[in-house]
Amino acid sequence: MKKSFEKFKGACLYMVCGIIGWLPFHTLRILLLRILKAKISFKAGMYRGFEIRSPWKLKIGRGTIVGHNALLDARMGLIIGNNVNISNEVMIWTLHHDCNSSDFAQTGQAVIIEDYVWLCSRTVILPGVTIGEGAVVAAGAVVTKNVLPYTVVGGIPAKQIAIRNRNLNYDLSSAVLPII
Repeated sequence: MKKSFEKFKGACLYMVCGIIGWLPFHTLRILLLRILKAKISFKAGMYRGFEIRSPWKLKIGRGTIVGHNALLDARMGLIIGNNVNISNEVMIWTLHHDCNSSDFAQTGQAVIIEDYVWLCSRTVILPGVTIGEGAVVAAGAVVTKNVLPYTVVGGIPAKQIAIRNRNLNYDLSSAVLPII
């Protein structure tokens, strides 16, 4: 009986988080996620259609923008720094299945995205990865290993393709549009 209740509770939380992602106004979305124990700056931008799993294990810093239809899996912990640009349809995973497990067991680790990172559209970040400060992940890349600071990576699996300027001091909070 208890296991059935836990599944029902989990399904309800999943639906609530899904609805939050489609509500108007960043402030309303952030407020409701904070009620669910997410640690999100009110100076962040959360564009409609995002999906968050386990918001109580999520931390998002000031000036960070989360694009349309981004998936943030915080089940094992997800820390996102300041002035991070998470573009449309990015997927960040902290938990997945072990393909070699006889019972298809879950496995995973926390993901850390440091300040001034830019995750271009449709990138995929896998469990246990740290993306270093100022790094850029090119569109469509799949990141399976840590990315060094100020490195530009691309491809499947992601590999270094360039170095980024280290003199970054922008504030994305001024670019947040209030009702998108």
